[in-house]
Amino acid sequence: MGEARQDLLEIFAAALEAVRGDRVVAQALQQARLTGDWHVVAIGKAAAAMWQGAREVLGGQIRASLVITKHGHAEALSPQEGLELIESDHPVPGAASLEAGRRLLDFLKRAPADARFLFLVSGGASSLVEVLPEGMTAGQLAQLNTWLLGSGLDIAAMNAVRKRVSRIKGGGLLRWVGTREGRCLLISDVPGDDPAVIGSGLLVPGDAPLPDGLPDWVGALIEADAALPSSSTRCEVIANRTRALEAAAETARQLGYRVELAPDLLSGDAGATGAALGARLRDAAPGVYLWGGETTVRLPPQPGRGGRNQHLALGAARALAGAAGAYLLAAGTDGTDGPTDDAGALVDGQTTERMALDGIEARDALVRADAGTALEAAGDLVRTGPTGTNVMDLVIGLKT
Repeated sequence: MGEARQDLLEIFAAALEAVRGDRVVAQALQQARLTGDWHVVAIGKAAAAMWQGAREVLGGQIRASLVITKHGHAEALSPQEGLELIESDHPVPGAASLEAGRRLLDFLKRAPADARFLFLVSGGASSLVEVLPEGMTAGQLAQLNTWLLGSGLDIAAMNAVRKRVSRIKGGGLLRWVGTREGRCLLISDVPGDDPAVIGSGLLVPGDAPLPDGLPDWVGALIEADAALPSSSTRCEVIANRTRALEAAAETARQLGYRVELAPDLLSGDAGATGAALGARLRDAAPGVYLWGGETTVRLPPQPGRGGRNQHLALGAARALAGAAGAYLLAAGTDGTDGPTDDAGALVDGQTTERMALDGIEARDALVRADAGTALEAAGDLVRTGPTGTNVMDLVIGLKT
């Protein structure tokens, strides 16, 4: 592996380290100096790491714990007394998500009237745990989320819909918390870091409007808003893309690079965004260029392998074709990209040439939403495994 590629991976690793769930939770709790006993509920892709941060600081103050995370994201947790662990479905909710919802409500109901709750929430909660309104089926829930993931809607719009077909989202979980004291620490994977959007706002009522143009069958699933009880649960965002990007910038400077950190959030179509970033990088001055955000992909009827970061990276590779000394890494900070185990990809000016040796044409792969197959052929996929965090996607460009 060349020095430039190694530097890009080191910069990305530094960004992940700065927002790792155990680290940021421990820092927040050390500052909070909580006293007394707590019941801990951790939900999301980073739930296992966040719970470990809480255990590091609170130790014997934890009376009982419930951790709900994605399949394969809890390998670092060992069975222990007082810890209930559930691995659930993501990105499309399924039977495990409904079982997780049932056990979440049971956990809250079993806790004593004077219990205090520490909620640790990260992205992924929208799929991992659910309680449906009467009459809605698990099949309808899966159909809705599959449609949302391929609709081209951004995360805020998707979560606005999810809230309205759930008994626990949009602050609905407060019905089971009641007047008991609670604190909520959040790792943000949404634009603006709005607690009402992160994880579809399990503990925070929100009034985000529904997106226009919803199919009639989606509208038929949406329930009218219901009144929620008052709550003493306080929510605080403890990690976000800004913190990750600042750490990436600092590491890049330590490696001797000039750094440009984009102020605007990445959004919009992944392929078009990748093409624009690739064209900019191709003509850029030497240095490291940093972006953060979350793009979208409108999927064809029979999509291939990949996710939005791989799609973006392949769009950039087309723009970089033939360019010397230009590299771009696009990856999800949670270590996954779409329904794959790859975090994203690291492309350069020879990516399209390498995939062509296997008879793969980049434009065709983009049309078929099969970027993962093309990038695997080029040897450009990036795999980190679960990272213990989730602060949207990072795109890092390098021009030597």
